[in-house]
Amino acid sequence: MTRNRSSRPDPQSIHDLDPTTPHTNAQPFADILAARLTRRDTLRGGLSLAATTIFAGAGLSACSDSDNNSSAPTLSFDSIPGSPADMVSVPNGYTTQVMIPWGTPLNGVAPAFAGDGTNTAAEQALQIGANHDGMKFYPLPAGSENSDRGLLVVNHEYSNSTLYAGDGRSVDADGNPTDPDEVRKDINAHGVSVVELVRDTSGEWSIANTGFNRRITAGTTMNLSGPVAGTDLVVTAFDTSGMTTRGTVNNCGRGFTPWGTYLATEENFQGYVTTDEDPIPEEKARYGLSATGFGYLWGALAGDASEVNDEFARWDTTPSGATAASDYRNASNTFGWLVEIDPYNPVSTPTKRTAMGRILHEGAEPGRVIADRPIAWYMGDDNRFDYFYKFVSDENWDPADADGGLTAGNKYLDNGTLYVARFFEDGSGEWVELDISVPALAARFSSQAEVLTYARIAADLVNATPMDRPEWSSTDPNTGEIYLTLTNNTRREVGDENPANPRANNSHGHVIRLAEAGDNPAATTFDWDIFVFGSNASADPSFNISGLTLDNEFASPDGLWFDKRGVLWIQTDNGAPLDSNTNDQMLAVVPAGLDGDRLIRPDTQAQLKRFFVGPVGCEVTGVDMTPDNRTMFVNIQHPGGTFPDGAGTRPRSATVVISRTDGGEIAL
Repeated sequence: MTRNRSSRPDPQSIHDLDPTTPHTNAQPFADILAARLTRRDTLRGGLSLAATTIFAGAGLSACSDSDNNSSAPTLSFDSIPGSPADMVSVPNGYTTQVMIPWGTPLNGVAPAFAGDGTNTAAEQALQIGANHDGMKFYPLPAGSENSDRGLLVVNHEYSNSTLYAGDGRSVDADGNPTDPDEVRKDINAHGVSVVELVRDTSGEWSIANTGFNRRITAGTTMNLSGPVAGTDLVVTAFDTSGMTTRGTVNNCGRGFTPWGTYLATEENFQGYVTTDEDPIPEEKARYGLSATGFGYLWGALAGDASEVNDEFARWDTTPSGATAASDYRNASNTFGWLVEIDPYNPVSTPTKRTAMGRILHEGAEPGRVIADRPIAWYMGDDNRFDYFYKFVSDENWDPADADGGLTAGNKYLDNGTLYVARFFEDGSGEWVELDISVPALAARFSSQAEVLTYARIAADLVNATPMDRPEWSSTDPNTGEIYLTLTNNTRREVGDENPANPRANNSHGHVIRLAEAGDNPAATTFDWDIFVFGSNASADPSFNISGLTLDNEFASPDGLWFDKRGVLWIQTDNGAPLDSNTNDQMLAVVPAGLDGDRLIRPDTQAQLKRFFVGPVGCEVTGVDMTPDNRTMFVNIQHPGGTFPDGAGTRPRSATVVISRTDGGEIAL
């Protein structure tokens, strides 16, 4: 028996399209550059945005006729230095506490985390999962503004070799797993944790256990809801009615609703479900399915003497029976959705909302929620050359539904319109409806359920704008503008640029923003600009377009969040080296306080400040605060040293709790 030190695959390669995949023929950047050089574009829509942009020889620059907004909040901390140390760094006057690392018992007592990897699958099911990502804090009691007690809901994106004793799985000569309990442990390390936290009078946080704490894993039974539920597309041997499925995997950025539920996003599910079909059908190839996935190969244990209810067989989508009702050929169609979870109801069943489309979901951020108007959720598909989407509810928001739980989800998330974005060179854009009534889609699909299940193919057919890995989005609470991180795209070549993604070999990424026409969430047009470009400080001005310095240089913006005061927090998953030799980080800026309301001017970029640096080898991802803005939660994923327990220990993803020593509000 050998040990396999399998872990997350190359973080760049998992975001590549299959090279044979047909893609859009959106207008190349070279064709529109000349027009752009002489055109000024203003972000329109009546949102008091005075900035204008022009493509000049050194790149995108901005000018404004307005002064800084003197009423905007001001960051009160100094930008901290970058750091390569195996520790977290925060500004002077702040303290940190590390909480709920991977393996922490949900009830705070037992089963205890075994530092040698010997926890069983059953024990892992009662412990915090691996590789924390997006999260949200829900005050207790529900509907309150309590900042001393609440539920922290945390995504667990994936697992790696530290999960196992000996730092590797038991495998055969072909690399297939051989120990069923190790695979079950892996399945249980994925998913979502709901954990109750309480703050004492000294400001310390601890786990409480009054019945809310639970794990949702890659094996948890879930409902399917919306247009795809009950169709032949999701029929499997597990449920021949197509109304239920099992598990959620690769949960990255999070989403949420105004009725107090959480949206877990399913990103790289192609790493888990496999197929041996040759050729692989377009419907699977466009989502990256292969014979090996990321090497988890849970389906290799199909038929094991201990297998219960096809717990392993379901991960292999190769047709093997007479019909879909006798195998798992459709299992991949049950992943890639948004999963709605009610943290306040621990006995509720998570629900996959199919009306919102099936992509590699990075996040699902709502726009501003206003009574008697529909609600829009904005969603990135985290892949090179993939797209930015929004879903608009059919129903207008009724504040009476604020505590509606999953029942409200049935109302607002099961019926609506899915759109994909096209960005134009004059700073305008349009939302293209992904509906069976669109001729190009009617010619390819037979139903709206197919359009939603194969939303990527549908977006290809309507010539959506291919983006540089669209990830998290967030909504400015004051203006309603939508901000979106484009993490990077080192596969974009000269001549393949487009207006919204104007840099070839975009190793450092950028942040874009848009304003809906008329501030209407159901608008089909919008205006956009680029808010800031990532870069190392020493790069040529043609690349360091935003004039970043050692105090705020960054690469690969990923997590993104506006707090309710209008502070924008930008988290990184570095895909390129920086001059400051820093680990991944989190920066803050107040867009409303900027001259020109953006960061691409050398005289405004200094207002972007580094607030937090994570330990060596990590990704900084996931952020939220208590309602009083005095406690911040930040997640550390895949630390590469010995964080948080110190020398001689296994690294563990964890949540860092940040507060000010004087008890004041974070950052201001």
